[in-house]
Amino acid sequence: MFSGSWKESSMNVIELEIPDQNIDVEALQVAFGSLYRDDVLINPSRVVALLAAACMLQLDGLIQQCGETMKETITAQTVCGYYNSAGTYGLDSVKKKCLEWLLNNLMTHQSVGLFKELSINLMKQLISSSNLFVLQVEMDVYTALKKWMFLQLVPSWNGSFKQVLTEADAWFAERRREFGCDIAFLESAQGNAFLPVFAHLRLQYIISDLASARIVERDALLPSEWLSSVYKQQWFAMLRAEQDNDIGPQEINKEELEENSMRCGRKLAKDGDYCWRWTGFNFGLDLLVTYTNRYIIFKRNTLNQPCSGSVSLQPRRSIAFRLRLASFDSSGKMICSRTTGYQILTLEKDQEQIVMNLDSRLLTFPLYICCNFLYTSPEKRVDSEAQLDHVET
Repeated sequence: MFSGSWKESSMNVIELEIPDQNIDVEALQVAFGSLYRDDVLINPSRVVALLAAACMLQLDGLIQQCGETMKETITAQTVCGYYNSAGTYGLDSVKKKCLEWLLNNLMTHQSVGLFKELSINLMKQLISSSNLFVLQVEMDVYTALKKWMFLQLVPSWNGSFKQVLTEADAWFAERRREFGCDIAFLESAQGNAFLPVFAHLRLQYIISDLASARIVERDALLPSEWLSSVYKQQWFAMLRAEQDNDIGPQEINKEELEENSMRCGRKLAKDGDYCWRWTGFNFGLDLLVTYTNRYIIFKRNTLNQPCSGSVSLQPRRSIAFRLRLASFDSSGKMICSRTTGYQILTLEKDQEQIVMNLDSRLLTFPLYICCNFLYTSPEKRVDSEAQLDHVET
């Protein structure tokens, strides 16, 4: 351009139009400087601007360096910016890493800033995933979505995160008074955009707990057809377990497990002995989870210990499950992880089974345990002709 037969070869000052707003003078200086050095010290706070400049100048080595820096410095403050930039500049590995971080940390690193930054499409990806690290139960996912939707709709709100739920409940209560009883918030003009996100909640594991079901009914965020449909689904599942002697899943259907399993989790702050159960109606299977002596044990409680709900006395009951265990550093980066993969476990009355034996050298506390469970076998699909024949008979 400078020495050939171009008009720039005779100009003393050349103006370049740079359409990318992420690029500034400092980013260009570092990018040009990288032509004369093998390594460039990249400040995480400047990495997005530098990546933009590197992409414009097609400096593959610098682009790669920016990507590695981003993957190493993902935090609650940077994850959304990195995710969006990775999508803009084609860094799929960075985008994947950000998604993994959010799946692992969404429930433990919630903040006003993060919830304002999380887009509808990104939140939809997170809520639909069976890999979302849920703490404690599905109702906590619903509560997180309620806070997030409030902060998306009222981005000017700027209190502490502890106040968000109270403010959100008051704000949505005001909307209920405006709408009357005729319409759920997600069916309103304001709420409609959020429908696809809430559609991925696993409502069957929310309405299985009385207190949670009452909150969902009171909030009136969800369309009434969604709730009536899931109440019906759970009623038939209960009847199958009670009257058809459904003993639970007999084979691993990964797709069924990923879409319909109960998601729940627990944080163990320090080493010790723990025993707990996750709340809700679980079709007569009172499953106790124990952590002791570096073992995680599942026990089917029928007679030995008191239980607040009904207990099935069938000789055997099966559950499909996947157990994941992980430790994270203070920024949410995973230090170690273990998984059982998807398995079927058949338990007799009061039988217990070790499901994970932990190597003490790998353990770092706090320890996060996340489980996916399926208590009942998937309902068999009957085609319409067979149903009609059955009715006529």
